[in-house]
Amino acid sequence: MDYTSIFTLMRAEVTLTAILVLLFLYDLLAGERARRHFTAVASLLLALQAVATAFPAASGELFGGMFHYEPMHAVVKSLLTVGAMIVCLQADGWLRDAETRHKQGEFYILTLSTLLGMYFMIGAGHFLMFFIGLELASVPMACLVAFDKYRNYSAEAGAKYILCALFSSGLMLYGISFLYGTTGTLYFDDMASRIDGSPLEIMALVFFFAGLGFKISLVPFHLWTADAYQGAPTAVTSYLSVVSKGAAAFVLFTTLVKVFAPMVEEWQTVLWIVTVLSITVANLFALRQHDLKRFMAFSSISQAGYIMLAVIGGSSVGMTSLVFYVLVYMAANLAVFGVLSTVEQHSGGRVCLEDYNGFYRTNPRLAVLMTLGLFSLAGIPPFAGFFSKFFVFAAAFRSGFYVLVFIALLNTVISLYYYLLIVKAMYITPSETPIATFRTDRYTRISLALCTAGVLLLGLVSAVYDGINALAYGL
Repeated sequence: MDYTSIFTLMRAEVTLTAILVLLFLYDLLAGERARRHFTAVASLLLALQAVATAFPAASGELFGGMFHYEPMHAVVKSLLTVGAMIVCLQADGWLRDAETRHKQGEFYILTLSTLLGMYFMIGAGHFLMFFIGLELASVPMACLVAFDKYRNYSAEAGAKYILCALFSSGLMLYGISFLYGTTGTLYFDDMASRIDGSPLEIMALVFFFAGLGFKISLVPFHLWTADAYQGAPTAVTSYLSVVSKGAAAFVLFTTLVKVFAPMVEEWQTVLWIVTVLSITVANLFALRQHDLKRFMAFSSISQAGYIMLAVIGGSSVGMTSLVFYVLVYMAANLAVFGVLSTVEQHSGGRVCLEDYNGFYRTNPRLAVLMTLGLFSLAGIPPFAGFFSKFFVFAAAFRSGFYVLVFIALLNTVISLYYYLLIVKAMYITPSETPIATFRTDRYTRISLALCTAGVLLLGLVSAVYDGINALAYGL
């Protein structure tokens, strides 16, 4: 085996494994004084890894075709790494609390283990490699959701997440066994030429889609989402809502296009129904929420539905709009969760909508940053969320899904209303006991600055979209 090709095609996996080992040794050997810089060390290593991974190489495969590398993979993996780095920055204040101070190393090891699993999912060319990556991403995630194990909500959220994850993984594995039984192979490239759309393969498609639908939080596979988001530590919730969802959406797109290409009509029908349900149901339930973490859970379900608009056409334009949407969504969602997290830490756990009444008067800068994130999620111009929504609508419209695009546009009006409810609370609704004025830590300020720059600039700097588009045509 050519070891040079391993380091070229598996740069992301090799470097992230090295970071995992270094952080494990740092946690094991560093003294109490050195451990104060744990966040800085982890974030710096992730930033360097994202830069080293970002430059695409020529396409190739390893391990007899079980692992594939394509230029777009470098972009997606770097994007997920940046998301993980921002989450680590935002988690610093929470990890310095007395209850979690001694578990910093565990948090970073678990987080990066899930990221490594996502890398393997993205690069898989064989369903065995894919399933190993899926489980590597899912099991540590359950530990993260239940990280505050002495809080009832966190323990309950972890139990619900792992039970749903096991059930969805079982369904997916059952569907993969159907595919193997009908095609005689587990290689993506070989399977595509042998699928003929038999009833057994249609059932395999449904089971496979159910497994990834759980990871993306699509309706009707979303029932765990609100409880898990509410119970998990806020830093974990932000990671779950952005990084995990983005990786699963990309993998769903590539698998449907590569493996299930002969069944395009079947999976487009499934996606059409699921997209409408996800956007509509999530928007209606978001209107009823008072806990902002549950509110953001239903917001993320709705956003997942919009991401499916990019998937349903199965085109290179759809791939470009999907990656761009995930990038913009990451910036906006992490901006909102960054504010929620720091407010929760400094206000004794206040996360309800009513708690944010008069927030602008006591913490105007944080209120403005949160407003920018919410406006971007709602798709209000000139923020980046407007452009990302426009591109996914255009991708679906170009593929002929006119009614679907119309339904999605109607739902943007509903989403605009409930996002503005938070803005109204912060700027207009008075409060006798507003959240007190406080100063955020330097790591949170860095993370919010990065997110705000993304919200303001990603839609205006056309080179970002053009660069992604150039790589998408190479898939």
